[in-house]
Amino acid sequence: MNTELLEKKAIVITGASSGAGRAAALEFAKYRPALILAARNEEALHEVAAECTELGALTLVVVTDVTDPKAMINLANAASDWMGRIDVWINNAGVLAAGEFDHTPVEVHEQVIQTNLMGYIYGAHAVMPYFKAQRKGVLINNISIGGFLPVPYGAGYTASKFGLRGFSEALKGELTGWPEIHICDLYPAFLDTPGIYHAGNYTNKVLKPAPPVYDPALVAKAMIKIAIDPKSSQYVGGASRLFKISHAIFPELTTKFSGFLMRRYFKRAGALPPTNGNLFNTVDYAMSTNGGFSFSRPAKPSRKYVAGAAILATVAAGAAVLYAKNRYHSG
Repeated sequence: MNTELLEKKAIVITGASSGAGRAAALEFAKYRPALILAARNEEALHEVAAECTELGALTLVVVTDVTDPKAMINLANAASDWMGRIDVWINNAGVLAAGEFDHTPVEVHEQVIQTNLMGYIYGAHAVMPYFKAQRKGVLINNISIGGFLPVPYGAGYTASKFGLRGFSEALKGELTGWPEIHICDLYPAFLDTPGIYHAGNYTNKVLKPAPPVYDPALVAKAMIKIAIDPKSSQYVGGASRLFKISHAIFPELTTKFSGFLMRRYFKRAGALPPTNGNLFNTVDYAMSTNGGFSFSRPAKPSRKYVAGAAILATVAAGAAVLYAKNRYHSG
């Protein structure tokens, strides 16, 4: 991997104030690019920018709300005005809301979709004229395995991620006549980021990410590789592909099992009053790359969790076979 190709490249990162976006900014900074860092939290952005500058990157901070299409156009314009081009655009900003569907305010579902789906669409729409004028560019969408695996008690989140995967696939088909414009999707498993602390929470319970949980540095490194050598899609973390396979083989079983696990967790979890988290406004806490969960793994998941996912996939496969046989014999 020739990381020298990243030097002085103009790279836009949304959601750069914390979590995977912050990890990506710090990882890219090692290779001396020009980073355009976007998020709503100006103070946190300047902190990230200072760290990136120390690592050798040029930095520009652009306070941006991805749910505002005009703000996204301004972000693209600022990046182009600064560097004269945009080489890589990373759609990364995202939010989470958890709760029973009908107990969660409908405006919350709408805001999750506005951020996670429309924010990515606004980003792609803002940068695409620049890519076409240049006849090249790399758009990276950090989708998550939630693009394939439904999240019970996160209906709005799931709608946004499924919709995002469909949008990206359609855009890839549309751009087949532009061979140097690459649309690249990342599907990481659950990450050890502060995002869970920022989540809108209407469960009345303390939330924790479902294991296995991966270091966001893995996503950052995957972004580096894709920016240099674009690929249509990449799965980050061994469990990610297993979760996808499990749901593809027998979706009903996987979805029901996920719901069962979450209901069991809620019975044991501590109480917490409802909160909007960072859905409608930025927050001033937990702006680091990692969330500090003790079961996170820096490089690979715990074997027992990989084994569990593999078992789940195997069970789903067996159930699917039995179901098909029963249908055949009953017919």
